[in-house]
Amino acid sequence: MTHRPLSVLWLQSGGCGGCTMSMLCAQSPDLPTLLEIAGIRLLWHPSLSEETGAEALALLDAVRTGREPLDVLCVEGSLLRGPNGTGRFHVLAGTGRPTIDWVRELAGQARHVVAVGTCAAFGGITAGGLNVADACGLQYEGTRRGGALAADFRSRSGLPVINVAGCPTHPNWVTETLMLLAGDALGADGLDAFQRPRFYADHLVHHGCTRNEYYEYKASAEKHSDLGCMMEHMGCLGTRAHADCNTRPWNGEGSCTRGGYACINCTAPGFEEPGHPFERTPTFAGIPVGLPTDMPKAWFVALASLAKAATPERVRRNAAADRIVVPPSIRSTNKG
Repeated sequence: MTHRPLSVLWLQSGGCGGCTMSMLCAQSPDLPTLLEIAGIRLLWHPSLSEETGAEALALLDAVRTGREPLDVLCVEGSLLRGPNGTGRFHVLAGTGRPTIDWVRELAGQARHVVAVGTCAAFGGITAGGLNVADACGLQYEGTRRGGALAADFRSRSGLPVINVAGCPTHPNWVTETLMLLAGDALGADGLDAFQRPRFYADHLVHHGCTRNEYYEYKASAEKHSDLGCMMEHMGCLGTRAHADCNTRPWNGEGSCTRGGYACINCTAPGFEEPGHPFERTPTFAGIPVGLPTDMPKAWFVALASLAKAATPERVRRNAAADRIVVPPSIRSTNKG
């Protein structure tokens, strides 16, 4: 028995297009190969498809009226409700209709609805500051349910919006989500409390971080070039951020912390306005306000004190340097 390919329609709204740029960097396999082997048919993407003008509008109309079956509606970028609730800050070219109206109508036809990136999921960067465009996510406005779609929205599959959050998303978070949907292998139990796929959201950025030895001893970096842990002074939220960036490196080898930048928890709602500079750790009485996930404050204080007292000279010196200045001692493992 042959199965119809999973049809995917991709719309872009209020955002930078960075999630598409990231997805194009998918490796092992690359995006075109993955779509082919996974049985995924990209109906239309505003940046990647050849169809434009009348051809694209005819396709959208066919999906809207149900003449073209739609399995997955992917939306990248936040939805713009302004000005004054009209949505006319972003009108879909050639239609005269606000993009948010198209999204609401097409979402009713789709078997699954996927928010690609934190802007589409929760509002993200586009919703920051004064939010003059009245931007929001598909089914969330920050941490609150209810954005462009109703809080109780369910697609034809019975699932809420699937929030593949990230700024931008890791390419494999998107492709793996689509592969799971193609295999009918992603259900409600595969989504976390913010409707993010658990295959990546059940991990922490802290897992696999190359700076973990420095974290263990609370040997901290104080400037960008330092090798030490960036949690204590430089605003790193990797111990609380839900993502597998350090166990599923970008382009096979990179992540923010590996590149010397603090994790800013970009998969979480509200990450764009933490209430303090991104690269400064807020403290109270010298203790970081944002403690690691599941770590009681008293335990953290006690363990941090012990860890700092036990910090090897090698770790202490390397933490405040831009290269390894003291290599590990060489010890024989031969017990003979």
